[in-house]
Amino acid sequence: MKDNVNKRNLEIKTALVFLITFVLAAGLTDYQNQTQEKEEKSKAAYTAESTITHIEAQLNKYLAESNLIKQIVESGRDIDTQQFATISELMQDKQHVIKAHELAPNGVISYVYPLESNEAAIGLDMLENKGRKKEANLAKETGEYTIAGPYELVQGGTGSLLFDPIYTNDTTGEKNFWGFSILVIDWNQFMEEIQLNKLENAGYEYQIWKENTNTGEKIVIAQSQSYFPTDTLEVACAVPNDTWYFEIVPKEGWTTVHQVVLGLFFALIIASLLAIGYWQASMRRLKDILHAEEMEKTAQKAEAANEAKTRFLFNMSHDIRTPMNAIIGFSELLEKHIDEKDKVTYYIGKIKSSSSLLLSLINYVLEMARIESGKADLRLDTGHFQELRDSLQTVFEPALKEKGLTYSTHLDIQHPYIVYDKTKTSEILLNIVGNSIKYTPRGGHIRLDISEIPSERSDVATYRMIIEDTGIGMSEEYLPHIFEEFTREHTSTENKIAGTGLGLPIVKSLVDLMGGTIQIESKVNEGTKTTIQIPFLIATQEQIEESQTYSPNIVTNHSLGKRILMAEDNKLNAEIAETILQENGFEVDCVEDGCQCLALLQEKPEDYYGLILMDIQMPNLNGYETTRLIRNLKNQRATIPIIAMTANAFDEDKKKAFAAGMNAHIAKPIDVEVLLHTLEKFIQ
Repeated sequence: MKDNVNKRNLEIKTALVFLITFVLAAGLTDYQNQTQEKEEKSKAAYTAESTITHIEAQLNKYLAESNLIKQIVESGRDIDTQQFATISELMQDKQHVIKAHELAPNGVISYVYPLESNEAAIGLDMLENKGRKKEANLAKETGEYTIAGPYELVQGGTGSLLFDPIYTNDTTGEKNFWGFSILVIDWNQFMEEIQLNKLENAGYEYQIWKENTNTGEKIVIAQSQSYFPTDTLEVACAVPNDTWYFEIVPKEGWTTVHQVVLGLFFALIIASLLAIGYWQASMRRLKDILHAEEMEKTAQKAEAANEAKTRFLFNMSHDIRTPMNAIIGFSELLEKHIDEKDKVTYYIGKIKSSSSLLLSLINYVLEMARIESGKADLRLDTGHFQELRDSLQTVFEPALKEKGLTYSTHLDIQHPYIVYDKTKTSEILLNIVGNSIKYTPRGGHIRLDISEIPSERSDVATYRMIIEDTGIGMSEEYLPHIFEEFTREHTSTENKIAGTGLGLPIVKSLVDLMGGTIQIESKVNEGTKTTIQIPFLIATQEQIEESQTYSPNIVTNHSLGKRILMAEDNKLNAEIAETILQENGFEVDCVEDGCQCLALLQEKPEDYYGLILMDIQMPNLNGYETTRLIRNLKNQRATIPIIAMTANAFDEDKKKAFAAGMNAHIAKPIDVEVLLHTLEKFIQ
């Protein structure tokens, strides 16, 4: 849960890093675009002003050529038509930008060169003509040349007029308006002359315009072919007695779409790289932190486990030494009082009791080790649960009588036949009820209540088993640790009861293995209540019938005698087993490994031995391999009953024994009653 929260927070932070970086990078790109736009507009403004300056320079050039006529008139000399034509011809430019030269005394055109095709202009009064009087009067009043047009000329075509006012001095020296020297500019030729098309070649769209002084309307002086007025830069350029406006814009805009897209792409890439880098670096830091926390937790668990194991070793050292001390002490007393029958019997009983306790301690440790290694599994068989309850009551009865405890059971189940692991279920109840017997003082009561509760699946019966006692109970502080390995609330020194602290962890593991739950409630000096719920498969009718008709496959041969071949490499174990067997009327031949066992079996007649007791771990040839070789013999010896008698006591060891061809399994240390009962099945 914490990892998910940390990851979610990291995702949010990474998204913020991406967003902030993208905004900053996009802002930087936009700033660069704006800077570029300013630079482009500055260049465009310079280009516009330069273009207007170039136009003015060209116009001044033409005026300079016509200045001669102006000087002649201003000097007071008369000029006739022939002189005007001669001088005008000298002023004619090669490009024919100047379409005509006109002289207008008092504003009325009187002289025109060339006259041909321009006759219509003769007599035109510039100071009164509607289309020309505004600029003509402006030139007259200011004394500066003024540009008029472009517009349709009276003599035809499009042109512009350059009014250059002429003043003469009277006898008193005062200047008086004489008239105009007028240049008629062929506008199209003029546009070619000033090469505005170079602006288009340079990647600009433009328009040059001015306001009509009479109407205020916009008069376009010149523009590019593809001009479209969008986000243009407007530059006001002063010309003599007028203002021209130059609108200019790059064909691709001040910043191109390509630049904008590239800028956004750049911002996206930068933001993504930085976000990825932040994510990776943060993930490494987070992993380091989580690893450090995990290491700390692991160290704490290891420390707790070491402390628990240390406590366990202290407890086990005490609990193992207690029965060992009894065994050794009573063995010495037995040796001293060997001739006193009553004492010998008493000492032997104590030795046997202490040996049983020591064996149970060892079994608990081994069982826990097997569970932790993952080797525990379920062996499912069909059975009636009441039989299990009754068999457990038979086991508990001697201990209950010895302590004077009352014991009651209640069974309320709808599906008594179930498919379950009888051994492990028995082990669970044996542990819990055994603890109740162990920790309940004399005169107390123990109750086992078994009921069936509703299950989500129709083929499953869920059993609830409640074990209650009136024992010494446990403290609330200890309950959270009750299923931890190697833990006990009291040592055997404190409560005089031996134990390993592994019983309940084993029970918890077995319940989990079966898919069940266990809950323990307890109060000091009031007792303990344990609730176990386990789901069992309901046996089918076919499975019930098979379980009722099943009987073990026991090999019997009445012709076999009581001779036993025993393969045992440990001389002490062999001596004990041989003595027990001989005391019960058996003849025993003992060998030390599988090779000797196979050789002696083949040396003797086929019906010489009634069965073989086979150890598993032996030198040269182990018990499994020896059994397989015997089963592969081609005579009656292949059918001889073979019983495993071994310290390999786990379920998987039994499975291996049966898989190798053995008929039964007896665990060491040898229980004489179990041994004799097993032998009775195979030998008569």
